[in-house]
Amino acid sequence: MAERERTAQVQRTTKETRIRMELALDGSGMNEIDTGIGFFDHMMDAFSRHGFFDLALTVKGDLRVDGHHSVEDTGIVLGEAIKKALGDKRGIRRYGYFILPMDEALVLCAVDLSGRPYFVMEGADFKAPMVGDFDTELVREFFYSVSYAAGMNLHFRVLSGTNAHHIIEGMFKAFAKALDQAVSLEPRVKDVLSTKGSL
Repeated sequence: MAERERTAQVQRTTKETRIRMELALDGSGMNEIDTGIGFFDHMMDAFSRHGFFDLALTVKGDLRVDGHHSVEDTGIVLGEAIKKALGDKRGIRRYGYFILPMDEALVLCAVDLSGRPYFVMEGADFKAPMVGDFDTELVREFFYSVSYAAGMNLHFRVLSGTNAHHIIEGMFKAFAKALDQAVSLEPRVKDVLSTKGSL
């Protein structure tokens, strides 16, 4: 059991977006999500359920322009929420990785909650510009934003796949599983898992 409730509430308001998020790391995958972008709702639902994160998310964005600001800013808010919920990171495993199959797609995701942001995404060459009402270029923008706001080293490698829906869903689910590992508590870690003494 966690020594404290690992939850966070984050709000972000700009001229482009208004976002409210509540995140619980030690949840069961319950969620209420409304981003205004159907496919993005589906992906955030997948993230919540497969990572066992409880998530409440409301996004009001300038969708008359496009989905860019809504998706990018949601990534920033999610990263901030993860960082806030983790606190001093005492007792966490820190690292997580997962290789997830999604029909013909196979996606590898690796996470290090090091406090140092770095983002790599290889092999995700989407042949379709859109999946439903979601611009596939925004996958990179979202995960880049999560990585830098959370102070997370985040790597993706799409090992195979041709269908954009399958690849993107595989990425969100693989990230959820890898992050679930990384934030989980390890009883052998008495402080933080770092030679520096802090993360």
